[in-house]
Amino acid sequence: MVTEIELKAHVADYEAIKLVLSEKAKYLGVFEKEDSYWFPKEASISSKSYRLRKEKREIDGMEKSASFISYKKKEVRDEIEINEEREFEVKPGELAGEFFHELGFESGISKRKRGWAYTWEGITAELVEVEGLGWFVELEILIEKQQEENFEAAKKRLLDFLDDLGIKKEALESRFYTEMLLSRTPSGVTVTLPTP
Repeated sequence: MVTEIELKAHVADYEAIKLVLSEKAKYLGVFEKEDSYWFPKEASISSKSYRLRKEKREIDGMEKSASFISYKKKEVRDEIEINEEREFEVKPGELAGEFFHELGFESGISKRKRGWAYTWEGITAELVEVEGLGWFVELEILIEKQQEENFEAAKKRLLDFLDDLGIKKEALESRFYTEMLLSRTPSGVTVTLPTP
């Protein structure tokens, strides 16, 4: 089982961070991700959910689109996320919403993010704008076994690379994006971010 070790940090000057990433890491391409989170009807949006992601990527001038359903077991430790994710592609993606409705689920919150992806020595780095929240850098390492020594080594590598980018540890954000969006929204209101 592969585990994601991930951090995210607020970015004040995305253009400066993009320049540093372009110098230090290999550019992978531009992306756009639209996520909707589906919950059992009558359940609160803080309960267990499934994510439907519609994703567009442009790599080497070629655009690819795909839709995925995923489920994560999430944990935050020392401002670092530990995620065990299960994900599979759905074709066509437009049928996924109908599928969730048939199962008795409804969409409770959505988010959109876009940005650029890079890689550096086993670290995936994404510079992203999350609509309604601003700019972030996300750094991720995949590990095979969730053992303490693996977590600590991955955490150190992520924090060292964050420092190399010129981002201070105080910029780390331990909340999930959905939590941040909900904190900006009155209770009981469904959050759906607008299409640009």
